Amino acid sequence: MLVIKNTNLERMNSMSSKVFKRLFVMVCIMSFTIALTACGAKDEKEAADVSEKTQSATINVITREDGSGTRGAFTEIVGLIEKDASGNETDMTYPEAVVQNSTDAVMTATANDESAIGYISLGSLNDTVKALKIGGVEASAEDITNGSYPIARPFNIVYKDGVTPEVQDFLNFIASSEGQKVVEEEGYVKNKDAQPYQGTNNSASITIAGSTSVAPLMEKLVEVYKIFNPDFKADIQATGSSSGIQAAIDGSAQVGMASRELKDDEASQLKKEVIAMDGIAIITNKANQVSDLSMEQVKNIFSGKLTDWAEVNGK
Repeated sequence: MLVIKNTNLERMNSMSSKVFKRLFVMVCIMSFTIALTACGAKDEKEAADVSEKTQSATINVITREDGSGTRGAFTEIVGLIEKDASGNETDMTYPEAVVQNSTDAVMTATANDESAIGYISLGSLNDTVKALKIGGVEASAEDITNGSYPIARPFNIVYKDGVTPEVQDFLNFIASSEGQKVVEEEGYVKNKDAQPYQGTNNSASITIAGSTSVAPLMEKLVEVYKIFNPDFKADIQATGSSSGIQAAIDGSAQVGMASRELKDDEASQLKKEVIAMDGIAIITNKANQVSDLSMEQVKNIFSGKLTDWAEVNGK
């Protein structure tokens, strides 16, 4: 049997196979490249969307309740209190602001909302939220001491004239070097020229009521005081500055705590002592890209004139 080989046909088939393989490889490479490009574009778009969401979200303002010493001090310092011709005061805090009734509640709400902004006692600040600089100045004990941080207020204790020797001994401890060491260790600005304290075996039971901002510091002060006076007992009630002042006036508490200045009618009925200086920290969610605000921006945000983070960023 005679077999004739078609060399040209075999050569063409071989060339076609090679071309097909090359085309297949090129198509695979192009498809892979397009997929990577598309994936990268998607990632960039998602990142841009996240950034835009952070920068352009509506500002969710969080404030404290009426009667809060922190709110009273904050609104006065920032300029949110307006007086009419008769001297009547109006709080111009944004009507749509979410009201929280404690420092912890403000921090929790802010930590759970990327668009939120609030204010708290500096001494209560923790790493769940971010404290903003004000005019380029950090909220710190050092900057409160040198006067460069602008939003600061006193921590006051109030009481009636003629307190018992047991209550007076506790007040003496707060003002002593041992008491002021506690103030400093808790992150507040202590009073200078404090004198040493000597224990008196005080076994009294007293009620201390008032500011939710002062209460954590007061708990630490009582804890250390009990080292010197183990039988001493204190019922600390975090009811707000106004309630604490009223409790001291009506006698339901021997000591009131206030994180604001006393009004004239309150001051006429009570004695007052400053036990520490505290800053009010402006806080945001940790994901917020804003790090610094001017005092004017703070006022405009908390009055509702600035309502979008893009406006804050100057976009």
